[in-house]
Amino acid sequence: MKGQTRREFLKQAATLASVTILSKSVFGANERVGVAVAGCSGSESYPTKREEYTMQVLTEEIVTTCEPPNNGSGPLWCYGAPLIARMEDTVYASVMETGIGVPPLCNTRPRLFRKQANRIWEMVWAPDGFREREPCPLVVFPKGRLFLSMNTSAMPPGTYYGRCEPHLLEFSVKDLTHPKLLRPPFPDTAMFTDHSYRGIAADGMREEILLMHIDAHTNEFHYALLKSDGSWDVLGTLSFPIRACYPQVLLRNRAAHVLAIGDIVEPVEEWRRYKREKTKREWDYVFRRLFYTWTPNVFSEPFRSPLEIDNVDATGGHITNLDLWLDAQGVAHLLYLRQQTTPLLRERFFPHLPLRSSLEYCVVKEGQIVQRQTLMEGGEGLSTPIPRYARFHSPDGRRLLVVYVATEPNGSWFNAVMPLLPQRGDAIRIPLREPFTVFFTACERGGNKPSPLIDMFGIAQDGTVLRYACVQIE
Repeated sequence: MKGQTRREFLKQAATLASVTILSKSVFGANERVGVAVAGCSGSESYPTKREEYTMQVLTEEIVTTCEPPNNGSGPLWCYGAPLIARMEDTVYASVMETGIGVPPLCNTRPRLFRKQANRIWEMVWAPDGFREREPCPLVVFPKGRLFLSMNTSAMPPGTYYGRCEPHLLEFSVKDLTHPKLLRPPFPDTAMFTDHSYRGIAADGMREEILLMHIDAHTNEFHYALLKSDGSWDVLGTLSFPIRACYPQVLLRNRAAHVLAIGDIVEPVEEWRRYKREKTKREWDYVFRRLFYTWTPNVFSEPFRSPLEIDNVDATGGHITNLDLWLDAQGVAHLLYLRQQTTPLLRERFFPHLPLRSSLEYCVVKEGQIVQRQTLMEGGEGLSTPIPRYARFHSPDGRRLLVVYVATEPNGSWFNAVMPLLPQRGDAIRIPLREPFTVFFTACERGGNKPSPLIDMFGIAQDGTVLRYACVQIE
């Protein structure tokens, strides 16, 4: 992570380890997209009427820019946690800024941006110092309260892997200049550093927040509940079979759900030696095991033993956890990207294995997997688009869409929406001038209400330019 170049930063921001930047493309409205579909067990609890949709782009614009921090992070590094939120006709975003001349690792700060109706984006708050390594997630309560998740360095500038202090900053929409500090009473023995791998979720209806930070010594997550009266309860720790990071966290009526990806040093020594010879780099973390856990009541019951959703250890693949959504029956819907192997390992160890990426969907009810489905797959030997990134979106809390990024076999990029519930439908392309390569949405996990508007915040081809688009579902 030390000495990260601008080129490496742009590649990391735009690809999340699995995408090669290719050429741009612009598509017309409502153009259908072909996808490869695997078998599905189905879910009898959902009606079978097919919904018809159109997509209208209301806004597409630049929010601001962020220069590479060269600290192993980037403006979209916290991809499991929200960065954008909507309250009625106003949208907020937490945007990283790199401090000029400030040494890493903690050399950035968050900026709170606001867009009111059709006005331009404006920065409404930022701290004085550059004391954060990572982006600061943003969650909201619909009645007018916003919360930034902070992990502020307690060490001198230039410290690597130093102690940090997790806390929240609460803002009122009526006063965005004087936030209130809310510090969870985590145990003094916990070691929190600039690598927080934090997760956060807001239950907007109950006005409660679940906050999780990883302990650098034990790899356990310490988690705490901020209750509606403003008091904290530190509830315990959450462990996975291996270190797991970048969690999507969801909280509803105190039922809590977590989706996290294993993040460990390459465990196969032969593969590690080969990659080091080829890349000349010591950094070699792999993301191959996907875990899910839940508790019906985070206040009174510990999390269940983690369930392994997928594993590509055997072929040296790569998994990216993408999103987590809860339906009205309390059933968890999971979304992730799966690569069966990676180019470097295929070259030497798996020459007959095609390089392919698939977008995977999984349904979990009370800790049991009840459905699996490959939504799309592309790569060698196939003529279908290659999935690159995706998020769930529900316009009303009942219907569920998949908003995704893909590339055509010729390398051109596009964004599209795939109806998923109550029934699979044809994907519809979003007619953006510059398609996103990675994006965040104003998700329900962050306290946002279901909405016919899809608020997208992320990057296109230039990883230093933070963009916004608002798409209306009709």
